[in-house]
Amino acid sequence: MKFHSLTLKDKPIFEKYLRRQYHELSVYAFASIFIWKPMYKIFWAVIEKNLCVFFQDKIGCFMNLEPLGKAKTPALIKKCFKVMDAYNKNPAISRIENIEARSLNFYRRQGYNCLYKTSEYLCLREKIVGLKGDAFKSQRWALNYFIKHYSFEYLPFRNKDKKSCFLLYNDWVKQRQSNARDSLYAAMLEDNLFTQKIALRDYLQLGLSGRVIKVNGKISAYTLGYQLNPDTFCILSETTDLNIKGISQYIFREFSRELTWYKYINIMDDLGLENLAKVKLSYRPIRLITAYNIERHE
Repeated sequence: MKFHSLTLKDKPIFEKYLRRQYHELSVYAFASIFIWKPMYKIFWAVIEKNLCVFFQDKIGCFMNLEPLGKAKTPALIKKCFKVMDAYNKNPAISRIENIEARSLNFYRRQGYNCLYKTSEYLCLREKIVGLKGDAFKSQRWALNYFIKHYSFEYLPFRNKDKKSCFLLYNDWVKQRQSNARDSLYAAMLEDNLFTQKIALRDYLQLGLSGRVIKVNGKISAYTLGYQLNPDTFCILSETTDLNIKGISQYIFREFSRELTWYKYINIMDDLGLENLAKVKLSYRPIRLITAYNIERHE
């Protein structure tokens, strides 16, 4: 098998394999894979007619998503673990992450451990746009406050906005870190600086689309996302000035309003943080999309 280091030129190949099945987890998109290049050496190979993607760092090697193709075989998965084992001094590090629920029985039949990883929140677009009823009372109040108290422009994300958006994100991270009690969360924020920089730098090549809000001529919010499947748009990032009340609710509602050809909005996971989970649950997701990791029995 021939291994290739991931580049932007690989996007058509990845999309060909990604389209072979209907995926609901956010990681099953080229943009969601590529933005991790600053943190990992990412390489891929076609094994038994499946596209297999490997992530490697100082700790070891793993797969961030399962092999992409229509038919998986036990032999294919064994070959994937063999590749990972070649890089890992400790074979326990070898694993496949972000397995979708429909694949669990296949792995269980082969004797693998299937472990819960996280859940992503899937919302109905029409509910985000309408914000009707008592369930969305706080969101309506917040965005109406923003409309009433601020002079602003809601605009498409453009190439010239990259620097200002990254500076906003950097400020946002510093504010979050200063209030963070969880050291792991603070470290994740630091890591995400690198992924955010890639998303902003390469947004056109990655197929991202987004919007910004300027308050008094200054970019004070931006959001970026991508098509995950024909029915679902995924919000990859939303960053706002934490001092401006209601701006987050406004940009989320307005961007969702424009995505008329999608039924669902995937707002990703909560990183295991209680406060973030509360915010995502406040938009009344219709269901959670669960991701699993698979490992071998010891």
